[in-house]
Amino acid sequence: MTFEDFRAQAHRFSDWMTDYLETVETRPVRSQVRPGDLLKQLPAHAPSGGEPMDAIFADFETLIMPGITHWQHPSFFAYFNANSSPPSVLAEMLTATLGAQCMLWETSPAANELETRMMEWLREMSGLPDTFTGTIQDSGSASNLCALIAGRERVTQRRAAHGGLAGESAPVVYASAEAHSSVEKAARICGIGSDHVRKMTPGPDFAMRPEELAAAIRADRAAGLAPSCVVACLGATGLGSVDPIRAIGEICQQEEVFLHIDAAWAGTAMILPEERHWMDGIELADSYVFNPHKWMFTNFDCSAFYMRNPAELVDALAISPAYLESPDGEQMPEYRDWSVALARRFRALKLWFVIRSYGADGLRAMVRQHIDMAKTLETRIAATPDFEIMAPRRFALTAFRYNPGGMDEAALDALNMRLVRAINDSGRLYLTRTTAHGRVVLRMVTGQIYTEPRHVEAGWLAIQEIARGLG
Repeated sequence: MTFEDFRAQAHRFSDWMTDYLETVETRPVRSQVRPGDLLKQLPAHAPSGGEPMDAIFADFETLIMPGITHWQHPSFFAYFNANSSPPSVLAEMLTATLGAQCMLWETSPAANELETRMMEWLREMSGLPDTFTGTIQDSGSASNLCALIAGRERVTQRRAAHGGLAGESAPVVYASAEAHSSVEKAARICGIGSDHVRKMTPGPDFAMRPEELAAAIRADRAAGLAPSCVVACLGATGLGSVDPIRAIGEICQQEEVFLHIDAAWAGTAMILPEERHWMDGIELADSYVFNPHKWMFTNFDCSAFYMRNPAELVDALAISPAYLESPDGEQMPEYRDWSVALARRFRALKLWFVIRSYGADGLRAMVRQHIDMAKTLETRIAATPDFEIMAPRRFALTAFRYNPGGMDEAALDALNMRLVRAINDSGRLYLTRTTAHGRVVLRMVTGQIYTEPRHVEAGWLAIQEIARGLG
């Protein structure tokens, strides 16, 4: 492809991108294809010769787009959002063009120093302690893994990274049963193992109970094990629950256990002063993560990971062969040593574009509107006789179920399973399900960048119509 061909195609692609975002609302939210549909249409072997971009793009539209679930659709209420935004997309275009691999200060000084400043901006916007220092990871899962590694190193007095866990008292991790599955996966990866993850039974508000945590730590110490890390949730994935950070932090201080706060989704809400009461006790934490790629309108991947003492992680991960020596970078943090991967994308650029484009006040206004829409939805559901709220609303997440009456719990579970399938098959909106105290519930997140009150209202009306049509 010549540069002139590239220029022409780039203009064409940018027009398509704009048209897509302007019209995405007209598409079914969730892809309507069946398993294997695309594979049946793709050649079994790669082409021997190059093909024209016009043909490739035509196949993109006819083959790929039908199999896309539209995360930027204003009626996408499932999971937690993976928000994009026009400023972020433009930054990603520049990032892809530069093609920089930002593993060292030397390999892209601007990427290193912009990342440092963006983490300071996010820290200030979120009301985090000045003692926290951060880096951008690719995901909350990677950030949780780094936290568990740091906790493991603390409890083994930094021996595990070099000598392994043989001969050490087995480290133990503690988290609410509502915590994200990445916590258990991280324990597997870093050698702690699933069997040494204690899943605390949550209380009525789905939050961790400090007294149960304290008892579990004491019991493990008495059994010769080594409590290493507690993961507290600030906006757990299933129901958005928030663990009592101060009470948990005080236990961790007394027991000398590493405390990590997983705020992957709800951390964005901390840019609102009225929501920061949920962070009470944050100064007791050793690490903290939230993902701007969820609710801060920044394209995936962008996970902000903070530590009070980065040396606990860097000492475990830093390996410096001669080919990675960078004398000019000694005055700056080398973020390659703060994460598992050596290769690093220029993630800070899109964050810079987003924050500057919207401003801190503009971002606060959008997040505040999403929470207000959830409050209105909660009120509507609570006032509807054949629906019921199943967990306290947290931020922009509402959990509820359909209950027409006269059915036992097993039958209600089956009914709500049918309901969520019917909703998603309709293409009108997209929800996910979870469980609340063992019962099937629907979860609806009003955090998509293009979502307006009219979309939430239309979604709620569609839910009622589909539910009552099930029979």
